[in-house]
Amino acid sequence: MELSIRLSELQKRTIEHREVLLTEEAAKTALVMPFLQSLGYDVFNPSEVVPEFSADVGTKKGEKVDYAICAGGKVSILIECKPSSVQLNVNHAGQLFRYFSVTDARLAVLTNGVVYQFYSDIERPNKMDDKPFFTFTMDAIKPGDIRTLEKFTKAAFDIDKIVLEASSLKTQSLIRLELEKEFAEPSDEFVKMMAQRVHGGRLTPAIKDGFAKLLAPAIAGLIRDFVNERLSSALKASSPVEDFSESVDDDPSDGDGIITTQEEISGFHIVQAIASRLVDPKRVIVRDAKSYCAVLLDDNNRKTIARMHFNGITTKYLGMFAGKDETRHLLPDLTHIYQYSAAIEARLRELDPSIPA
Repeated sequence: MELSIRLSELQKRTIEHREVLLTEEAAKTALVMPFLQSLGYDVFNPSEVVPEFSADVGTKKGEKVDYAICAGGKVSILIECKPSSVQLNVNHAGQLFRYFSVTDARLAVLTNGVVYQFYSDIERPNKMDDKPFFTFTMDAIKPGDIRTLEKFTKAAFDIDKIVLEASSLKTQSLIRLELEKEFAEPSDEFVKMMAQRVHGGRLTPAIKDGFAKLLAPAIAGLIRDFVNERLSSALKASSPVEDFSESVDDDPSDGDGIITTQEEISGFHIVQAIASRLVDPKRVIVRDAKSYCAVLLDDNNRKTIARMHFNGITTKYLGMFAGKDETRHLLPDLTHIYQYSAAIEARLRELDPSIPA
């Protein structure tokens, strides 16, 4: 079975169960172990995947990391797990930092079963970096993530090659993060640079403010046009001209132009999982539109639970309702939908008064 298929199945499980995995052990059993299995490792072979790996460091005695993946009798990867409800940060990696320098491991993974952060020693040999070189989120997997994860599978694992590429991956991820910030909310420096290139005269505060308001939409439009051009080229390359003409004659309708993306499907599953605490999940339905994707109760457009505004290139919003008023909340990533669990439950009670308080 291909890695993409295995991860897709695990993604469904993650979205369905993450809200009830309140302990570290639950996250390890339900999410992390299946993830290691999807990479081809035998989690029941203690010479390959060592649970509760211990290597006492200095005055720190009895500390353990959750898993160590071994190859040829040497530790290759250290893994530290946290509960699924925890927002990961470098403070959770204390044991990984200590163990990294006293084992043969060149790779370390910090995870809550949903988000996986991969670390190495790019900056200083035998000392784990403060920032991960690769991060992916199980409920929002991108094609590029799968290509990177292929390198961590048991069949393809090559530690020297991974560490060599880790520096490039880290730099690319940091560049991407900065670009996303600039595209979403252009900094003063970026606005000034672009304004100076475009505007021939004196750059007054009013002109600068005008550029700041126009820059983000201009970037979004440019990226959208570029994507559309690539899609059009791909469609033309895969469809002979004569076949295209026949298809137009057979079906004169242009369609509604609505495409439900994988992120919208993942977002819907998260809302559905939250709603399942109070109602039968079959009552929670997704209905897509051109400008947003709605999550409805009982497939009734008058009973909107939430709206997902995911059409932006760099920004995504979750629309929550109180009565007929919608408030949009910025989503740094899909996992932040869980932060609005209480609001989703309150909305369900508003739409269906029979739900007990």
